[in-house]
Amino acid sequence: AHCLTYLEKQRNAFWLYGEKPFLQMPAIKKAKKQKLSAVLPDVATGNNVLVFETQKERQLENADKALLILTLMSFALGGKKTDNSISLTEGYEKKPTGKPGTGMGYLGYLHSFPLGSNVQETIWLNLLTEEQLKEQSWTAGIGIPPWEEMPEGEACPIAIRMKESYLGRLIPLSRFCLLTEDDIHYSEGINFSDHKEGGVDPSVAVDRSKKEWKAMWVDPEKRPWRMVTSFLSYLGKKNSFDCLFIRGGMSRAKNIPIFGIWSGGLRVSSNAGEQYVSGSDDFVESKIFLSAETIGNSKWFWQIEEEMDYLDRLSKTIHRSVFNYYKQLKNEGSEHARIAANLFWQLCEKHAQELFQTETPKNLRKKFYALAMSL
Repeated sequence: AHCLTYLEKQRNAFWLYGEKPFLQMPAIKKAKKQKLSAVLPDVATGNNVLVFETQKERQLENADKALLILTLMSFALGGKKTDNSISLTEGYEKKPTGKPGTGMGYLGYLHSFPLGSNVQETIWLNLLTEEQLKEQSWTAGIGIPPWEEMPEGEACPIAIRMKESYLGRLIPLSRFCLLTEDDIHYSEGINFSDHKEGGVDPSVAVDRSKKEWKAMWVDPEKRPWRMVTSFLSYLGKKNSFDCLFIRGGMSRAKNIPIFGIWSGGLRVSSNAGEQYVSGSDDFVESKIFLSAETIGNSKWFWQIEEEMDYLDRLSKTIHRSVFNYYKQLKNEGSEHARIAANLFWQLCEKHAQELFQTETPKNLRKKFYALAMSL
């Protein structure tokens, strides 16, 4: 009821076109136009090879355009597609190359969210308390959603407040855009700090134990379920990666019999400031479900970590064995060894859910050993 009341009150903020278009800056119309497909990482444009039918340029419906605008605010790829010759704040200078969106980062941040049994429960698990907000660096508190109060430029008072607020981080306006019927005026927007500068999304796991923070990146050869023990390390009283959404969600999930953790992201390459998806880059995701009994259970954590170490040792044994086999044949075996080790992890994934929910994870070792021997 509160959501419906709010949407009715703010009805004029959610039109895609008009005098006040949703999350767009009419003043940026001076920037050169780009094709909509040019800012989609999964579409092949220009002189790029078309591998799959899904990579073809396509006509976007208004719903797709709205989703694109939302995506660009946080997950825009860095590069020279932004027309950075245009600045809306007087005296503000932009570099020729656009900075990656706050949710993307240099290589592609891995994002993680707790999952409930329905949308309402999932939203509840991902809400932060006032105490949790105070622990972070958002000095402006929760803030105001940008569709209620859009900035006038990259460094205006509103933009500065957005950089210091929680809602400003969730919807960061990394790009200033304006849609036309088939194109988009496109320039770099507000410049937020990255994890090295102490700025990070609450869905990104970060190791804060050293002077320079270390973020968890997407790795197409390492499915996210294999990194669960990293961002649950606080259960084992270890000072390692910490994801605010996961830690906060698990503290609320005590009364939920089963809850999940979704992790995913897009791996990208960078060259001379230009970001793109190429080679082994890919979107990866995984989802696991845990029981409420695991919350605060350090014994469960240590058992799972021990089993993950066991799987890692099996993987390394497979890699070494295959490599030595081809070496004896006087052949280069590094690529074969890599493929064999990756195949082992793919086979293990079908038992991952059982591993995280069983009370005696060691009992699964025979299954995993059999998978290793099958290779």
